[in-house]
Amino acid sequence: MKIKSIHIYSHDGQRRDLEFHVAGLNVITGRSSTGKSALSDIVEYCMGQSDCNVPEGVIRDKVAWFAVLYQFATEEVLIAKPAPETGAGSCSVAMVRRGATVAIPTYEELAVNTDDEAVTTLLSGLLGIPENTTDVPLESSRASFVATIKHTYYYLFQKQGLVTNKEQLLYRQNEPYQPQAIRDTLPILLGVSSNDRYELEAKLRIAQRDLRISAKIIEEARQAIDTSEQKGLSLLSEARSVGIVRAITGAEGKDEVLEILRGTLSWKPQSVPQDASDDLSRLEERISALRQDRRDLQTRIDSARQFARQAGGFQSEAGEQRDRLLSIGALPRDSSTGEWQWPFSEKNLGLDSPIAFALLSEVGSLDTELAIVSGQRPRLDSYLADLDGQIQQASEEIRSVEEQLAAAIATNELVNAMGNRNNAAARVVGRISLFLENLIPNAELVALEAKHERLRRRAVELERRVGSDTSQDRLFSILNNIAGYVSQFLRELEAEFSAFPVRIDLTNLTIVFDRPERSVPMSRTGGGENHLAYHLSTLLALHMFAAKSDRPLPRFLMIDQPTQVYFPSEQIYKAADGSIQKTEEDADLAAVRRLFAWLRKFTEELVPGFQIIVTEHANLRDEWFQAALVEEPWSKPPALVPDNWPYEKRDGASR
Repeated sequence: MKIKSIHIYSHDGQRRDLEFHVAGLNVITGRSSTGKSALSDIVEYCMGQSDCNVPEGVIRDKVAWFAVLYQFATEEVLIAKPAPETGAGSCSVAMVRRGATVAIPTYEELAVNTDDEAVTTLLSGLLGIPENTTDVPLESSRASFVATIKHTYYYLFQKQGLVTNKEQLLYRQNEPYQPQAIRDTLPILLGVSSNDRYELEAKLRIAQRDLRISAKIIEEARQAIDTSEQKGLSLLSEARSVGIVRAITGAEGKDEVLEILRGTLSWKPQSVPQDASDDLSRLEERISALRQDRRDLQTRIDSARQFARQAGGFQSEAGEQRDRLLSIGALPRDSSTGEWQWPFSEKNLGLDSPIAFALLSEVGSLDTELAIVSGQRPRLDSYLADLDGQIQQASEEIRSVEEQLAAAIATNELVNAMGNRNNAAARVVGRISLFLENLIPNAELVALEAKHERLRRRAVELERRVGSDTSQDRLFSILNNIAGYVSQFLRELEAEFSAFPVRIDLTNLTIVFDRPERSVPMSRTGGGENHLAYHLSTLLALHMFAAKSDRPLPRFLMIDQPTQVYFPSEQIYKAADGSIQKTEEDADLAAVRRLFAWLRKFTEELVPGFQIIVTEHANLRDEWFQAALVEEPWSKPPALVPDNWPYEKRDGASR
């Protein structure tokens, strides 16, 4: 698996193509901030990685789709993925095209047709990663998982900050859970286990499962045989209690008990009358409505009677007031005129004074009001009598409906009783059926025991075959072979400690130099040039072993800015613009040339056809180096993303 080309698409449909040599050294050089370092992020994103690590800024703002064309031995596979939505950091959908030769799609042809999980499965299968499951101890808290192409990322990318990091040897090694994932999957990728080990382990798991099931069946059969008579009598007693068998004496033999129990399997439930639940609800609603009507009538009666009491009180009070006012008639009369005379008043002062007139008027008003109240009393009495009649009628109707409800409840209780009896009988019949099904004759038990013995012998044989696998010895041998390549490469790069044996420490994911007096891990070494040599030597040694052993690792390595260690300072290195002149002025030219010559030698002599892609600031005038350049040095422009591309579309238009 190699990278044939990388493609990016603008929001308005433009496409930028970057084509590589699928075999040999590829170099992209140029100024800082031109997008070189993002290439490895794009490749990783288009290998089934949902998280998009492409840096924020111009690339994320101007690019709508990313695509990578991979070349396998017999076909090409294009993986295209849309950029994550604004504000999102990941995208799990993709587009896949396969064929002997794949044409790069136009922007209009881009369309999602799969997802990252399918991409991972596809690339893993084409790469040749065998069916596997990581070997995790039973007492471990972590779960087993399947090694896929995602577990090759560690060995494909050397980022800018990683190539000189003495604390970290592999990509993503510093992320949570990744060190253990490396330890679990590297042996699988290196072919530590025999090709049929995972098949044997799968067969062993199936055999052990079948053995456990067989043992349980035999145990249950033996228990069923030992207790069958007692259980049969118990079930027969239950069947009699629910009325589905005749009376039993308790003296029935085992065969007779079984025969009676088999007869219960033909039991049919009794016919149950129609459920009266609907009638109950209807009658209860009718009673509730009638009672509400009766309460309303009673409220009206109470109001009328209150009115009557208030009217009676008024009549009594008004009568008393009238009687008191009529006492004016007891005044003396004038002897000459015959009219009433105010006592102690001047002579001939009759009742035509204002006071007398007011008193007599009040008497007349009271007479009128008393007449009105007396006239309304018969109508009020008639109204109350009518309401009393309606109350009585409502009460009689309530009693009638309550009688209907009582009858319906009695019917429903009968239905429930019959239903419960049927349910109880059905449960007993079900238990009897289960008992009879699990009742195994002695002859069948013998056959089960023979089958169990065959399963046991098969499991023992598979355990022997799996246990004979010398995985740890094979892993130790492979790592020693890889360490031999590392030592060879370190000598060619003239790295410190290259004179001492080196070993790969898989536990701590580093390399260690075994000096006579003490061992020296990479973290206790010094010098950026040395750390660069340690990283590249280890990775290329791993790829060399994988290529020679035909192991499922992609045949490419992407290295970002390795020659930074050969410049006087980081600032001077960043100032290098990919020009030959700046490289010759500022860099350790011999060291730069030695590194690239060694990379070229690796792809042409040590592992012919291997692909190395280097993104750089340095440039050499050597003809072989110029032939390795993918494009003219990026000087912004040109760069990865053209300046005239629009920004992300917003509100239906490009910015």
